[in-house]
Amino acid sequence: MAEIEARYRKKRLDRGIKARADTIFAIASRREILYLILPRVLPVILLLSLPFLLPVYWGKVLVYACIYGLLALSWDFLAACGLFSLGQAFFLGIGAYIAGGLSYYFHWSPFITLPIATIGGGVISAALLSPVVRLRGVYFAMVTLMLPMLFMKMIETTGLLGGTHGLSALKPFPAGWTGTYLVIGLFWVCLFLFRRIINEDYGLVLRAIRDDDRAVMSAAINIYWRKIQALFIAGAVGSFAGAFMTHHYQFVGMSAFALDFSILPVAAVTLGGPGTFAGAALGSMILVPLSEALRALGGMRMAIYCVILILSVIALPEGIFHYIERKYHQFEKLVRVG
Repeated sequence: MAEIEARYRKKRLDRGIKARADTIFAIASRREILYLILPRVLPVILLLSLPFLLPVYWGKVLVYACIYGLLALSWDFLAACGLFSLGQAFFLGIGAYIAGGLSYYFHWSPFITLPIATIGGGVISAALLSPVVRLRGVYFAMVTLMLPMLFMKMIETTGLLGGTHGLSALKPFPAGWTGTYLVIGLFWVCLFLFRRIINEDYGLVLRAIRDDDRAVMSAAINIYWRKIQALFIAGAVGSFAGAFMTHHYQFVGMSAFALDFSILPVAAVTLGGPGTFAGAALGSMILVPLSEALRALGGMRMAIYCVILILSVIALPEGIFHYIERKYHQFEKLVRVG
């Protein structure tokens, strides 16, 4: 054993790979290429394969998890520039009612209503929240929390867009896997685009606004315009999720503004790990199936769900994704000395 220890030593797998990949973008071997792309490609392949592997019920849960995942990604994007929202239900509800209204009154196809609801929801969200982008922390969060409740009461009182009964018999997606792979595809597109944006110059400015907005203002950058842009992007993603949900279930009602759509995305980001977007995606893929798996327990479901969430946050305050990423880069191998 002493002879083996003298001839070999432990070496981390990522030593050298990170330096070559991050600087001159060169990789030495196929093994190193596999080391880099495996954690990126494997989740994509797995998620694309799940609709074929899961029963019909759990296939619907997967779609629901992607909807929550889009809301979690939009929340994490807003948090990147210091806007902490509790109103993801507002984004989802606006997109849901735009798509539902166009489908119900004009009988338009989902492939027409989806882009209109996505862009329109982003514009409306940015316009309504632009007066409060100067607020920070809990004050901005309180405003975003009130907006879904305000719209619910407006619809209930005025009876607009179906009132308390909602709008039903809406245009569905074509039969087959069209709707499922549409939401899965956009889920991955948003994840990779957000990760790319936040590491570019534009994302660097957003993170600087979060850390020290006064210093950014001193550089002659309009931080409020940048925040409005972030609100449009996050609102558009959340509105797409709402529009998709409307056509997927062929119904839209006041439940689109339910508090669950605001709280669960925050819990998903907290569980998965904030600031990476991959953590938000991972958290939603854990929490939504977990919630459905505990549904048979009735009233005890929420209690057990909360206990599991609290214990996971206490045990891994950094988030599950940060923990997995750190452990992945700590793999070691024996190399010959001399």
